[in-house]
Amino acid sequence: MIFPRAKKSELAPAWWEINSAPKNSKGTIVLVAVLAGTLGGILGVNATGSPLFNGANLVSSSSTIERAPDSVAGIAKRVLPSVVSITTRSTEGSGTGSGFVIDSDGYILTNNHVIADVAENTGTIRVALSNGDVYNGTILGRDSSYDLAVLKINAKNLPALQFGDSDKIAVGDPVIAIGSPLGLSGTVTLGIISAKDRPVTAGDSATDSSFINALQTDAAINPGNSGGPLVDATGAVIGVNSAIASLGTSSQTGSIGLGFAIPINQARKTADQLIKSGKATYPVIGVALDMNYDRLGALIATTSSAVMAGGPADKAGLRPGDVIVKFENREINTPEELIVAVRAQSVGDRVKLIYLRKGKELSATLTLIAAKN
Repeated sequence: MIFPRAKKSELAPAWWEINSAPKNSKGTIVLVAVLAGTLGGILGVNATGSPLFNGANLVSSSSTIERAPDSVAGIAKRVLPSVVSITTRSTEGSGTGSGFVIDSDGYILTNNHVIADVAENTGTIRVALSNGDVYNGTILGRDSSYDLAVLKINAKNLPALQFGDSDKIAVGDPVIAIGSPLGLSGTVTLGIISAKDRPVTAGDSATDSSFINALQTDAAINPGNSGGPLVDATGAVIGVNSAIASLGTSSQTGSIGLGFAIPINQARKTADQLIKSGKATYPVIGVALDMNYDRLGALIATTSSAVMAGGPADKAGLRPGDVIVKFENREINTPEELIVAVRAQSVGDRVKLIYLRKGKELSATLTLIAAKN
């Protein structure tokens, strides 16, 4: 923010203007005059070459600020070399974002929405390292379902970030967000984990939405932070900064203390898939949900094709019109909560859910399968 210049009438008179100060300002006049006089005396002695303090034994000292390795400054010093700034240019325009090194051979993890314009149109990606080196970036793979992408640059021996365990992070734990908000590379902000398992929906269209089982933080995250790391008190990355909540007004578009990150345990699985095959998948139970359902739970749509024939839900006996209210001991209040809860699992996991059918509570156990691309 650029602050407006103060009006001249609001400024205190400078010491060289002291003679023109109001007469009712005697206290101020005396104080400034003493300071100015003392300053003039010292300057006068120095200008003549005379010693400043005759006969005084001066003790020289040097102060060194010691920053512990686990301090914010210490963590930032270790993490910053692994964080990159990403600039995109395409036929749709330009943009900036962040990312971080996950493999020393030049693999960069970021958000899909950071590079989506280039992937879908003609354009270029430039990746700037913390030391100022700039490389052309190539999209190795991306997945809009989890809002993740892996880039490759032609560089070796890069410092890769250490992966943490996002399942073990607790509400109240301190975290640090690093990235390039508004193009200001190397920005570090401090906060805590405010909540876990927040169902966050992001995306530019209904057909290209990301459902994130997010970590919520009050560390300041702003446009341009997307794709940067959220690290814990040891400097290990536990999340990928991806989204912020806004007040929905044009006057408030920056951080309001509600930032969201993709848990690194999920991001790591997706990144591994993207590196190996260029594609990633996610688990499903094989039902279509009514996204307009406004009561508690997730309603399986009432159409005849809402339950996939031969899918996990079909085999477990679920039917159109059933309302799923619990998934793996997690209360389900909305369709989005069920989607992110399922996607937080892995293909092949065996899960239990509770659902209502005509007011009667039933349970089922099923095995998750991969969504068809």
